[in-house]
Amino acid sequence: MTADFFDTSDVLPAREIIAEGAMLLRRFARPIQHDLLDAIACLSAQAPFRRMFTPGGYRMSVAMTNCGSLGWITDRTGYRYDAIDPDSGRPWPEMPPIFRELAGQAAAQTGFAGFRPEACLVNRYEPGTRLSLHQDRDESNYDAPIVSVSLGLPAIFLWGGLKRADKTVRYRLEHGDVVVWGGPSRLVFHGIAPLADGEHALLGRQRINLTFRQAR
Repeated sequence: MTADFFDTSDVLPAREIIAEGAMLLRRFARPIQHDLLDAIACLSAQAPFRRMFTPGGYRMSVAMTNCGSLGWITDRTGYRYDAIDPDSGRPWPEMPPIFRELAGQAAAQTGFAGFRPEACLVNRYEPGTRLSLHQDRDESNYDAPIVSVSLGLPAIFLWGGLKRADKTVRYRLEHGDVVVWGGPSRLVFHGIAPLADGEHALLGRQRINLTFRQAR
């Protein structure tokens, strides 16, 4: 892969400003979609998807795994980052270079140069699964942005405000779309509406989401 996903013969992806510090990059990841899916298959063979439990004892509908020097986990003791996969007792798989480069380039497109994620949370959605409104607050500081990559079935991304009760705006995310948010938008509540059924040419009846974070 070259240093830039797009050469002069390509059409640059459409950019949609969501809020101050937040941008939707349409189709940004499509040029490397096959490489991303190969990498996901490899890392999930090492650290299989699993449905984690929340501190309240509820089992999440979304299946998860991680790669990178840290992985995000949840169980009855709380939410946190850990270098060790609790299911295997081994370190999480290394973050593929193509993941790191994608996250860095997407962040730079949104004005956050030098983003170096330590963790990539990989979520697998099936029809009917959802992710409730939440803030990403488990990182030690909020200077770095969040980079979120959508693959597979389209999803409705819910973008709220700094309070859970704030009104949400709905964005349809399709295969290859990337959302980046940071700065004033870093702690905005966000989520995914229940996934509609469908069939994607590459991923079938599922959606894969890559969420890149700088945890420390």
